[in-house]
Amino acid sequence: MYCYDISGHLAASLLPGLPLEPAQLPACGFPPLFLTDRDPHIDRAAWRATDPRQLTAPREGTAWLDADRLPPVSSDLTPAALEAIRAGEVTAVNIRHPRWRDALDFLRPRAGKKRVHLLAVGDVGGTLLTALKLIGGDVISSIGICDLNQNTVARWTAEMGQISWPWDYGALPEVEPVEPARLFDCDVFLFAATKSIPAVGSDVRDVRMAQFAANRPLVESFARQAREANFRGLFAVMSDPVDPLCKAAFLASNQDTSGQWDGQGLLAEQIQGFGLGVMNARAAWFAKQDPRFADFLTEGRSFGPHGRGLVIANSVVHYDDTLSRELTELVETANLRIRDLGFKPYVAPAVSSGAMQLLLTLRGDWHCGSVCLGDVWFGVRNRYTPHGLETESLSLPDALFARLAETETLLREIL
Repeated sequence: MYCYDISGHLAASLLPGLPLEPAQLPACGFPPLFLTDRDPHIDRAAWRATDPRQLTAPREGTAWLDADRLPPVSSDLTPAALEAIRAGEVTAVNIRHPRWRDALDFLRPRAGKKRVHLLAVGDVGGTLLTALKLIGGDVISSIGICDLNQNTVARWTAEMGQISWPWDYGALPEVEPVEPARLFDCDVFLFAATKSIPAVGSDVRDVRMAQFAANRPLVESFARQAREANFRGLFAVMSDPVDPLCKAAFLASNQDTSGQWDGQGLLAEQIQGFGLGVMNARAAWFAKQDPRFADFLTEGRSFGPHGRGLVIANSVVHYDDTLSRELTELVETANLRIRDLGFKPYVAPAVSSGAMQLLLTLRGDWHCGSVCLGDVWFGVRNRYTPHGLETESLSLPDALFARLAETETLLREIL
């Protein structure tokens, strides 16, 4: 075990001879940082290490959702290291990432309430904005809105300005227009723009994937703007299909003007997709209606994308593959039932996936979101902590883990 000094902070590592100032391991306790050497193209720059096997695993992936499937614990890790890691007190840092020092700064966001900027206030954006205004006052200071249609911006600014508690007029976040040039002067950027949505009554069954070709250039354009602005906040994707759009944003922002990857754009852990929350909520809704699915309410989990490849587990303790697949099918097609009624299914996604999960994120609580797991963005239960992004790791039955592996392959084939 080796030790280094990084601007006054001790870091342990199994890597000898790093171009850093050598130091001595503390006599008691363990350094808060652990330096690793991983491929920066497909891994996070920093994360909260909650299992010692994460430090020596060759790469991130769905195996991180069940640590028992990772390689054995390295015998070079000291008892003090094992104790600190299992206590969640260690931040793993990918020393090979060009911006690993910036990743440490991302762990220490600006204190106080956050400023949120929302791009596009259409059906989803308007509903999301309303929910954030009403229930986000504890963590949001103000919300800036931007849209191509200036009348839309003026309308929503006025509408939101006319919502307040009587005699407590400063209790809710203020909503104001924001110019395109200032889009990234914020703590959170919410991408809710969309190029086109198949009309209600069309014969398009997988609406989300029909939007990918249209929305990908949009998210890539704003990801490049985030790079140019040296954006250090959270880049949140609400538009469909959430998961591949997150990856598209990451790849685009990390390319130089010649199209070569240079790692100077958004960190993988800066990008999160908010699409899984409504799938989790829909599973709970069906579980309340059918006692066969009741275990989901106390033991269930949702994984994967907002659409095809979704995995709903009726229970992680008493997993039933047949029941879980039936529940997954109900959840995955629930949006079609709304379309069959003649409406666009955007209200529940905007609130359950968007507003609720973002607020949980800002509060540092567990939430549903798509995060980088190797070379895909994958929907999981996760949270941001002072030691980095943490993804939940459970002991998963083989049949459930096999479904997660299938989804990982599916997402990799998309982008």
